[in-house]
Amino acid sequence: MLNIAIIGLGAMGRNHYRILKESNKVNIAALCDVDTSNTYDENFYTDVESLIENENIDAAIVAVPTFLHHDVAIKLIKHKIPLLIEKPVASTLKEAEEILKAAKEFNVKVAIGHVERFNPVVKALKDELKDKEIYSINITRVGPFPPRIADVGVLTDLSVHDIDLTRYITHKNIMRKAIFKSQKIHNHYEDNAIISFELENDVIVNLTTNWLTPFKKRTIEVACKEAYYEANLITQDLTEYSQYHTNNSYVTRNCFVKKDEPLKKELQEFIKFVQGGNDTELCSIEDSMITLEIANQEE
Repeated sequence: MLNIAIIGLGAMGRNHYRILKESNKVNIAALCDVDTSNTYDENFYTDVESLIENENIDAAIVAVPTFLHHDVAIKLIKHKIPLLIEKPVASTLKEAEEILKAAKEFNVKVAIGHVERFNPVVKALKDELKDKEIYSINITRVGPFPPRIADVGVLTDLSVHDIDLTRYITHKNIMRKAIFKSQKIHNHYEDNAIISFELENDVIVNLTTNWLTPFKKRTIEVACKEAYYEANLITQDLTEYSQYHTNNSYVTRNCFVKKDEPLKKELQEFIKFVQGGNDTELCSIEDSMITLEIANQEE
């Protein structure tokens, strides 16, 4: 049984708690948050230092607001505690570089929580695309503004998912990019963005993200030489369209997807990672740094 601590009990922290509470492979040894209004059975702390001093922790989940990732992660890494840090790795590339340096210096395993990698429909799509020639990708991630977000804009909160997915699905590097963003109804950060990429081998990518839509939509569309795919990240449905004919007919196939909760699958992978597994689908610090750098650049 791994003794795990959860640092930060906002929306994502509570989701981690819910899933780990049901696991027979971990023990939630301690929780940490500045908000003491919620009651839990586990040992509870309001600061990381006290938790580290009083608990024997095998691993930790860092789910605090993004601007706190750096300070919390460094403190835990210096005590050689393996980490799963919620995306993005940090607020700035400089802070991310310091986390990477500390992880190497103290030889600590650190993964970044890009949970969409573990969405079963993403795995199914990735399997379908294997050995196929990809022409273009269009990813849409839109919805209403989440009140829990106070320290980042839509690029850092949402677009990072799809920048990472683009590289993860295709295994191709981004050669050129253009970012267009605007601030429509919020005070401090962008809430509307379109990112365009050119990948290796002339693959064209378009990412549409906003907090201006009254409903959530999460889709990936991929045009290939052999077929066209539509993946719904919410319903976890994957459809293939192929064999177009001049009479406007085509063949539709509903691809098999073994549906499951992405965060549950990610945490299972993190447990294996901490216990010695190195062949992992988890996002590395380096991968998250590439994503963060792209999201934070204008050109």
